[in-house]
Amino acid sequence: MTGARAGTAGRVLVVTAGLPGAGKSAVAEGVARALGCAVLSVDPIEAALWRAGVERGQPTGLAAYVVAEDLAHEQLRLGNDVVVDAVNDDPAAREQWRALAARHGLRPTYLEVVCPDEELHRARLARRVRSIAGFPEPTWESVVRRRAAFRDWDDERMSIDSTRPLAHGLALALDHVERSRRAP
Repeated sequence: MTGARAGTAGRVLVVTAGLPGAGKSAVAEGVARALGCAVLSVDPIEAALWRAGVERGQPTGLAAYVVAEDLAHEQLRLGNDVVVDAVNDDPAAREQWRALAARHGLRPTYLEVVCPDEELHRARLARRVRSIAGFPEPTWESVVRRRAAFRDWDDERMSIDSTRPLAHGLALALDHVERSRRAP
């Protein structure tokens, strides 16, 4: 598979979703490697805003999603595949990706990464070190609060259980991406 294409046929907008520490960045990175495209990750964008002097009291989370959306738009316009790495727990965030995809005649390809083993999820979060300058890791309590936002989500998506080996999840994800690429 290749990311950049002549023309625009077959492009995909892959959007990961899931709670912090569930494993979505590993899936996003693996999918991006396979597609030969970049990952647009919201957390480093937000951290860059803070390092640039934008106060943390400002809506930098929203701004990071908007920046990722604009970058994704440009890549799709150029005929490239796009992988977005973000929690996407807010219905407005998921609508943002639906609207962007529609502007390009696409449907977003959602990959929801879940870790159904709460003890494992909590342990992953506790030992996670992403080295994003100035970006603190979320607490388990904040993750639990965010979980409720996924309850009423009814978009078509591939659910990937991150308690299974990463290679298994990537195979499922890439199969879903290729089916999305071929869908009318």
